[in-house]
Amino acid sequence: MIIILLVIIYLLGNGYVFHHLWMAMPPNLIGKIAIISFAAVAILSFFIFYAAGEAMPIGLASILYKIGTAWLFTVIYFFIILFAKDLIGWSNKLLHFMPPDALTRYTKENWLGLALMVGFITMLMICGFLKYEWKLKVRLPVTTEKSLGNRQALHIVALSDMHLGYGIGENELKGWVELINNEKPDLILIAGDIIDCSTRPLNAGNFAEILKQLHAPLGVYACMGNHEYLSGAEKSQKFIEKSGIKLLKDSVTLIDNSIYIVGRDDKTNHERKPLSDLTSDLDKSKYIILLDHQPFNLKEAKECDIDFQLSGHTHQGQVWPISMITKAIYETDHGFLTKGNTNYYVSSGLGIWGGKFRIGTQSEYVVIDIKKN
Repeated sequence: MIIILLVIIYLLGNGYVFHHLWMAMPPNLIGKIAIISFAAVAILSFFIFYAAGEAMPIGLASILYKIGTAWLFTVIYFFIILFAKDLIGWSNKLLHFMPPDALTRYTKENWLGLALMVGFITMLMICGFLKYEWKLKVRLPVTTEKSLGNRQALHIVALSDMHLGYGIGENELKGWVELINNEKPDLILIAGDIIDCSTRPLNAGNFAEILKQLHAPLGVYACMGNHEYLSGAEKSQKFIEKSGIKLLKDSVTLIDNSIYIVGRDDKTNHERKPLSDLTSDLDKSKYIILLDHQPFNLKEAKECDIDFQLSGHTHQGQVWPISMITKAIYETDHGFLTKGNTNYYVSSGLGIWGGKFRIGTQSEYVVIDIKKN
């Protein structure tokens, strides 16, 4: 029901935008044909991909995915600008604070007004793409009274939301692997959503072999995300295991005889175990790290004596104003938080879903240095 409602909103939003673009364009036949063609490609690409992407060649599916999802974010800014213009126009009809034709002069049958709007949004999206490409390293020093075994410090690279698949390919992944390995981590942690929406392009490509090149003496660990379920839980698990990543699905592992890593199943699985069941038999004198993809009910980690929880999922909305929605939904949609003796970090993600734009948010990986106090 929610999906149907979102589809209706998306179609209505597109109808509103393209109606205004049509009205703004001078009566030129070539221009009218161009805008109809663009509307058909931009809107239908998204629906064709999700309806038939798995049945078509991977290259074609990738093109449709990129076009459809890129437009999904771009149309938000067309809507905002056009709605703001209409809002001013409606207000002017009531308050008469400017000449009646002041707005329509440059927005109706006028190439200049149309070009200025399209040019501004194009520059905004280019900046958003460049911001996505810039991977920010977040340094996070943490101290603990607990023993780290024979170590005085633990050097971790943590990340989430890689979303590998039709949008993010092998060459981009190679760059990420190099970036992570250059940090020379003791341990690599991935808080879910390694896969985007299908394992098909991953199995057809060289993704597993590239992921195998991630190197950390204490291993590479991950938990399930909601997109692992979207891609088919069993298929996702097989791919992750083939990639040399140790998947913790409602399970616990003890590394170096001193540090527990608890991996929760994703919230998508309503039958996942309570965190208290996973931690009840643990030696609480050892350092406990929790991987839980979706940052809901954060107090649960504190109640179970978790020392550090890593989550992702939110992407911090990816672009403004969606970031305002994630901020309203989650206790924290991005960043560091402390509750009692429990530290939390919610990552905005190294990768991204859909269109590669970051506007008001960042693509990041987190370098966590846990030191004995």
